[in-house]
Amino acid sequence: MLEIVSKDFGVVNGVENKLFTMSNGKTQVDIMNYGATIVAIRTLDKNGDTVDVVCGYDNVEDYINHGGYLGAIIGRNSNRISNAKFILNGKEYKVANNENKNNLHGGNVGFDKKMWDISAEEDGLVCKITSEDMEEGFPGKAEITVKYTLSDDNELGIEYTANCDKDTVMNLTNHTYFNLNGHNSGSIVNHTLKLYSDFYTPVDENCCPTGEVCKVDGTVFDFRSARVVGKDIDNVPDIDITSGYDHNFILNTKDKEIAIAAEAQGDKTGIKMEVYTNKPAIQFYAGNCMDECVAKDNANYKKRQGFCLETQFTPNCLTYNHLGDAILRAGQTYNYKTIYKFCLA
Repeated sequence: MLEIVSKDFGVVNGVENKLFTMSNGKTQVDIMNYGATIVAIRTLDKNGDTVDVVCGYDNVEDYINHGGYLGAIIGRNSNRISNAKFILNGKEYKVANNENKNNLHGGNVGFDKKMWDISAEEDGLVCKITSEDMEEGFPGKAEITVKYTLSDDNELGIEYTANCDKDTVMNLTNHTYFNLNGHNSGSIVNHTLKLYSDFYTPVDENCCPTGEVCKVDGTVFDFRSARVVGKDIDNVPDIDITSGYDHNFILNTKDKEIAIAAEAQGDKTGIKMEVYTNKPAIQFYAGNCMDECVAKDNANYKKRQGFCLETQFTPNCLTYNHLGDAILRAGQTYNYKTIYKFCLA
């Protein structure tokens, strides 16, 4: 049976920030109001020891000061929009240029910086916000719900639901940085990773997809068989732009059907994470530009301390429509789910 407790976790702009803990007796997941952020996931390793596999901080102030989107919900649009503009229904919308020439992760005040309303239910946590019309340049008043669940089988479910009174952009994800050897264990380059993807999308000089779709076969992007993350991480063709892996992969999944997308494993703990989703793509980011700082448990975070597997629509599909459709139409319901399952190899 799932147990949920909460405690104070700082104040943001005069509003109390709570830390909620879901526990199934084997795994515990901490989530706070600020950004509906995953602060910690504690699970058992091959020796029966409890390991926190999520990078994060001991207080909400550090989340605000360091940035990096650690553990947060991203929206309205995850990833990048080139030239910080898009056309919808024949009208051009300009959004914040907050990374090079791109709009990144929803703009200056995205969903990661919002105080979400969180309530506990029998099977999990329900997180809600309202995004007003033209907030960060996106049309329509949108109601967004993210539900976190934790099963007896150590499946952390994230279900995204949204409605809007106008046609709008909607592409939500979670930006947790995982380290399956433990968040304080150093670099993730010796993890193994498998991606259920035959194609990836190359990027331009601003790290934004160019519209090309390329086969992974014969490249450093071929993770169809599990391979060590660090094997070719410094041989990525656009290393001067991305500093390593920071690329979108198109998944071998059928529309709306939840299927396996990725598998990752820590080399020291034996902890394995399987990712399932009904989103069409996933961003693999190897933490190449992580902030070097003192984090929770007095851990000294450095480059590549954690990795992200962000389920999404293909980034920049608002510019190149052949890459997909991240438009939520008025009267329709946006509903997608991602599952992170923790087990032992």
